[in-house]
Amino acid sequence: MAAVLAHFQNDSIQKNIELLHKAWRQRKQVFIMGNGGSAATASHMANDLSKGAIVPGKPRVKAIALTDNVSLISAWANDASYEGIFKEQLENVLDRLDIVIGISASGNSPNVLRALEFARQRDAITIGWTGRSGGKLKDLVDLAVLAPTDDVGMIESCHMVLDHLVTDELRKLIQEDKTDWTAGMQSISAEKPGSRRRAPIYNHRL
Repeated sequence: MAAVLAHFQNDSIQKNIELLHKAWRQRKQVFIMGNGGSAATASHMANDLSKGAIVPGKPRVKAIALTDNVSLISAWANDASYEGIFKEQLENVLDRLDIVIGISASGNSPNVLRALEFARQRDAITIGWTGRSGGKLKDLVDLAVLAPTDDVGMIESCHMVLDHLVTDELRKLIQEDKTDWTAGMQSISAEKPGSRRRAPIYNHRL
């Protein structure tokens, strides 16, 4: 495990953290997906980003695992195809410059690839966590983070370590971020009861 982690490309991990920090600053969403063990990692990562990256007084990370709505997944799989279970969910909610993270040990999971292709069409930022040679995913995404081993279990273990590393480093960046969010928070609390809610206007340039 230590030997595999030692051969990670550190610049790709750093870039991953920077992209998540930028998405947080711009109040963009982060969608995560995968199959099998990678689905568990996607769910775990959404949990960690949503809760583990919280800094009191700062906005929270908008992280959603596309693996968690079993009824919706089974509906799309049954009525259309299993390959579309993630792409169809993104159709409802994906905005430009949101981040879509696809986790696939082989890099060839059809449903992950289809969702990433759709994300690129919507001008979202695409990130792939993979292993082995990276498969088709490696050349499809804006950023690929590769666990350099052929052992699927080891790849999945590396992805879990990566999840905790990314979450911890992102929380530090949020903690150190000097953006003044006070005006945005006050604009929400100052609204009159029954008035139409407005989106907060943050006093920083995105």
